[in-house]
Amino acid sequence: MSLSLPVDSPRTRSLTEVVPEMLAAMEGGGSWLAPATSAIVVVLDGLGARNLAARAGHARYLAQAGGRRDVARSVFPSTTATALTGLLTGASAGEHGVVGYRARVPGTDAVVNQLRGWEGGELPDGWQRAAPLTAGRRSFAVSKREYAETGFTRATLGGAQFHGEDDLSARVDIAVDLAARHPGSFTYLYAPDLDMVGHRRGWESDEWIAALEGVDAAMRRLGESLAPEVGAIVTADHGMVDVPRHRHVLLSDGDDLVEGVRLIGGEPRMLHLYTQGGAAADVLRRWDTAEGHRAWVLSRADAIQAGLFGAVDAAVRERIGDVLVAARGGIAYYDDRLADKGPQRMVGQHGSLTDEERTVPLIRLGAFATR
Repeated sequence: MSLSLPVDSPRTRSLTEVVPEMLAAMEGGGSWLAPATSAIVVVLDGLGARNLAARAGHARYLAQAGGRRDVARSVFPSTTATALTGLLTGASAGEHGVVGYRARVPGTDAVVNQLRGWEGGELPDGWQRAAPLTAGRRSFAVSKREYAETGFTRATLGGAQFHGEDDLSARVDIAVDLAARHPGSFTYLYAPDLDMVGHRRGWESDEWIAALEGVDAAMRRLGESLAPEVGAIVTADHGMVDVPRHRHVLLSDGDDLVEGVRLIGGEPRMLHLYTQGGAAADVLRRWDTAEGHRAWVLSRADAIQAGLFGAVDAAVRERIGDVLVAARGGIAYYDDRLADKGPQRMVGQHGSLTDEERTVPLIRLGAFATR
C-alpha cells in the first residue's frame, strides 16, 4: 500500500496557533499579530476559505477584509469537536484527546459523541486532557444560550464567563462591549449559523447563501464597532463539501468492508474503524483495495507516524481507530445497519483531509489588521 497524503505549506498558520498568538499580542510579544489591549476570536462554524472564495459576492465585507493568503490550516479530523478543542487549548488532537466526532472509550464498546457525550457520564472525567487557554485569565464566551452549561463548553472554555444570546448581531454587540470595557481580556464569539444550514441544505444552496449574507453583515458590524486598540480574528473550525445521497457508500451486513470491524466511529467523511482482535491488517487491506482510489486508508500507526494527530500521548492512542478512512472524493460512508437514518439526510459534510475541509479563513480586524 502506497501512502500519499496532502502536505501542509510551512507558511500556513495552524488553527492551534491562533489563540496563543492573540494572547501573546496582548502582552506585546506577538510574532505575526500587532499589539492589542483586548482580543476577540470569532469562529464561523463551517465557513471554509474555499467556500468563502466561491461565494465572495455574497460576503463582500469578509472577502475584502481578507486576502488569498489570509488562511489557516484546521486540524485533523476536520470536525468541530476536534477543531474547537485545538483552537481553545492550543494543543493537538493527540494531546487533548478529542480525536474526532465519535470515538471509542478505550477498554469498552462505547463509541461516544465528542460534542454531546459529556453529559450523563458517557465520557470519563478528564477526557479532555489539555488546559483551556481561557483558564486563569479574564475571558468571556459569547455563544448561543443552549451551549451555556454543556460539558463541552466546560471542557474547552473553563474559566470563561459565559454570555448567552441567540441573535448573532446581538452576540457581536456583547463581544465588542466586553472587549472595550475589560482591557487585557480575551473573548470567544461563536456562530454556528452556516454549519447548521450547510448540513441540512448544503453549502451550495440558496439557504446557505442567505445565511452567509447575514453572517457577513454581522462581521461588518463587528469590524466597524471595534475600539481601535481591540484586535479581532475571524476564522472557522472547518470548511464543507456537499455530498448528494447518490454518492453515499452504505455499509451493510455481509459487506466485505465490515468483516472484522467491531465498532465504527468518526463521521461519514472520516471513519475510525475499531477492529476485532487480530483483524486490523485484513481490514486495512480490504478497505484499501476497495476504496483506496477515492479515500486515504491508513492504519493507526501510519496516521500517527504521519503526524496527522500531532504528538500522540499514550493515553490517547487507543481512542484512534485501528484503521482510518478519510474520504478524498465527493463521497460519504454510512453504517446502514443503524436504525436511525436521519444522518443520511445530511448534505454538507466535513472531517477529511481535503483543502475544502481543512483550509479556513484567518481574517484580521481592528488592531490586528495592521500588517
